[in-house]
Amino acid sequence: MFTGIVKDVGKIAGIRSQGSGLRITVRYSNEREFSDLAIDESVAINGVCQTVVALGDKTFDVDTIEETLKKTTLGFFAAGFPVNLERALRPSDRLGGHFMQGHVDCVGTVLGVYDLGGSREIRIDFPEEFQPFIVPVGSIAIDGISLTVANIKENSFAVAIIPYTFENTTINNLKEGDRVNLEFDILGKYIARQQELLKNSEGGSGKITESWLSDLGY
Repeated sequence: MFTGIVKDVGKIAGIRSQGSGLRITVRYSNEREFSDLAIDESVAINGVCQTVVALGDKTFDVDTIEETLKKTTLGFFAAGFPVNLERALRPSDRLGGHFMQGHVDCVGTVLGVYDLGGSREIRIDFPEEFQPFIVPVGSIAIDGISLTVANIKENSFAVAIIPYTFENTTINNLKEGDRVNLEFDILGKYIARQQELLKNSEGGSGKITESWLSDLGY
């Protein structure tokens, strides 16, 4: 699990093919945060949960499989590309963002970046089928950054970016047409799934709800 509070902006140090996937080497700069990184740990790279398979001098390697390349922007990485990094959540950590799995739902496209003076607004287009999972003032992860949805218009949404987030993540590199990894709030996905099951059960007769209540002793 992750929280979307980026701990470092690293860089892609190398990429090589590995069957249908890739071996990606990432260089980090925040030694205090990453110096005790161990093999088999999970790290979110631009919001994508990956497993550390090798360590080097201020670097770590991950193996990215074909399925991940299909659903994320990792296949577009190149040497020198900046990436948001976050280590897995510890039970003792402060939860500054929101619960994230690092399981990207889809890739969105930046429609525009707007300077509002004291902040910036970014509007992002996303596939229509994910509409049920996003709500105004709800949480969303963009390239691993926990952000709040400002507004929604059809198949796009906007987020407001405070100066600190803009300066300390890769979001300051985004421009119109760029692709970003999107992970919708896990709570919304579970609720949408439960509603779908209720609707499809016995023509929506409510028998699933009755079973749940029975199991709870009501």
